[in-house]
Amino acid sequence: MAAPLLRRATVETGLSAFAAIECDILTGRSLLWVAWNGAVIGAVASTSLQQTDAGKVCVITACAGTDMTRWLPLIRGIEAYAQVEGCRCVRIFGRKGWARVLKGYQQTYAIIDKRLP
Repeated sequence: MAAPLLRRATVETGLSAFAAIECDILTGRSLLWVAWNGAVIGAVASTSLQQTDAGKVCVITACAGTDMTRWLPLIRGIEAYAQVEGCRCVRIFGRKGWARVLKGYQQTYAIIDKRLP
């Protein structure tokens, strides 16, 4: 079930390619986070650590699920992991609505594009 959820997340936003995320997870370059209640997978996310000129960043490369109120608090686990890994921030490329539901996150930059005919 994790693969269809991640595939949907990457296809809907167009910000990343499912095949690349899948390869990174399978080779250990990225982590797969699973919100599981013991019977059903409610959500999945993938993260990668990236070194930038400004320091190390933990990027949430994809995230999808149902009933967000049940699994959204689990982002604290990703934040704790990023802190232990020496990251200066957790970065999300996605819909701007994430800034409304995630406490402490703010839109600092924007990714914008123009569709061409």
